[in-house]
Amino acid sequence: MSVIEKRKTLYTAVAADEYDTRHHGAINFPLYQNSLFAFETHEAFDRAMADAGREHHIYSRGNNPTVRYLEEKISELEGGESAKCFASGMGAISAAVLSIVAQGDHIVCVNQAYGPTREFLGSYLQRFGIETTFVDGSLLENWRNAVRPNTKLFYLESPTTMMFELQDIPACTELAKQIGAATIIDGTWATPCFQQPLAMGVDLVIHSISKYLSGHSDCIGGVVIGSNRWMDRLSRTEYMLFGGVMTAHTAAAVMRGLRTLPLRMERHESSGLRVAMHLSNQPYVTRVNHPGLPFHPQYDLARRQLTGYSSLFSFESNEPPEKLKEFANRLGLFKIGVSWGGYESLITVNRVQPDQSSDEKVVVRVYVGLEDPDDLIQDIDAAWASLN
Repeated sequence: MSVIEKRKTLYTAVAADEYDTRHHGAINFPLYQNSLFAFETHEAFDRAMADAGREHHIYSRGNNPTVRYLEEKISELEGGESAKCFASGMGAISAAVLSIVAQGDHIVCVNQAYGPTREFLGSYLQRFGIETTFVDGSLLENWRNAVRPNTKLFYLESPTTMMFELQDIPACTELAKQIGAATIIDGTWATPCFQQPLAMGVDLVIHSISKYLSGHSDCIGGVVIGSNRWMDRLSRTEYMLFGGVMTAHTAAAVMRGLRTLPLRMERHESSGLRVAMHLSNQPYVTRVNHPGLPFHPQYDLARRQLTGYSSLFSFESNEPPEKLKEFANRLGLFKIGVSWGGYESLITVNRVQPDQSSDEKVVVRVYVGLEDPDDLIQDIDAAWASLN
């Protein structure tokens, strides 16, 4: 599919439906703010209950029309058959993982995954007899060497949260299939606009809706997308039993942001690359971790797997962390805060240990928002100059 065809597909997926007389021609899907749905006859109620509420609306913990509409849009964007929205990204992650593994199973996870994900897999699941091995995911051999007879899941995050390393997604999914394991990937960084993991063989894709999908720093949510084979099982058990569902209000707010997702990602891509390249030429920067830059060690893999790049990256420096934090304090346009995906640019100074065998390093994570990139560059240069 060409870039132009890809963009047309994205804009079609997020566009509003055609005129719908059920909603009086409303251009936005209505917000169904109700806990339950009544039926004209008990026979109709019985039919809905027999379906366990998967297709019929019975109770909003199971299936709310507003949330369902958002799920259909995200599923279409991702190229999946089904999707379920959750109250948070961790709600989506924990439900997806537990829909696959059971007591005595083993998981292989990339060692630079999102911190709470590592805690959930590496510590919390141990109390249920589920073990996780963390590997440097950039080398397929590491995944192969970590496999055990009871390995049931590969957990990927490409690019990774802080160091922005990639995994070879088709190779990992092929290896997983050979050993009878499933694959989950956190695709939040690239969004469905720039990466299609399901088409590369991944079984379940997770996104933190709090980031780019909503795009306004005003929503908390998560989503899992996949084929009906995997999603039916998750929907019947973890989704219904854990109760971490998305509210109709949140779904309506996310749909507002979703409509501008392709347009926003084009701006994030161009601005992020511009700021990252500028930082790579600064004397206080020793390395910029951005897979869209030609000198990234996995640039060729990035070009094969990604059709574009988001605007979250990091840089490394030999400067003392206290000086880097003071640099962050002096920035005018960048805010200091976690998360990303909204209008505002963000920065944090972090201590990172890439793997158990390496030394801890200081990494500055940068999120480029929707401000003018030239203004952001001027802000960066002025803040650093004021320190010297």
